[in-house]
Amino acid sequence: MEINLNTPALLFPAISLLLLAYTNRFLAIANVVRKLHDDYVHNKDKENALQQIRNLRKRLRYIRLMQGAGVFSFLLCVICMYSIYNGWMVAANFIFATSLLSLLFSLFCSLIEIFQSLNALEVLLKHVED
Repeated sequence: MEINLNTPALLFPAISLLLLAYTNRFLAIANVVRKLHDDYVHNKDKENALQQIRNLRKRLRYIRLMQGAGVFSFLLCVICMYSIYNGWMVAANFIFATSLLSLLFSLFCSLIEIFQSLNALEVLLKHVED
């Protein structure tokens, strides 16, 4: 496959939007963690707060992986463009393929984090049912 300078550049807007979405997820979870911490400190349903905090800790790990893989993919796109600019086509192909795999890993972690989010909602629904 022949790639040119525009090929890795096509991923720039997609990766940027993905990282923005990941950051928004992180900020939303950070706010929930702060609220749960306050609830725990003020003795409001400590068991539920502990279950939620365990779940949020897992989700934060996945978000860290998602963001790291997304940034790594972005960096590899830049390196790929530099390789193409210098005429190192074999290296550019390898780097671009690695960038795509990193982006795939990031999306896979995002999917797992979504399932973790659903588990957190199940804990809340169970608590309400009880």
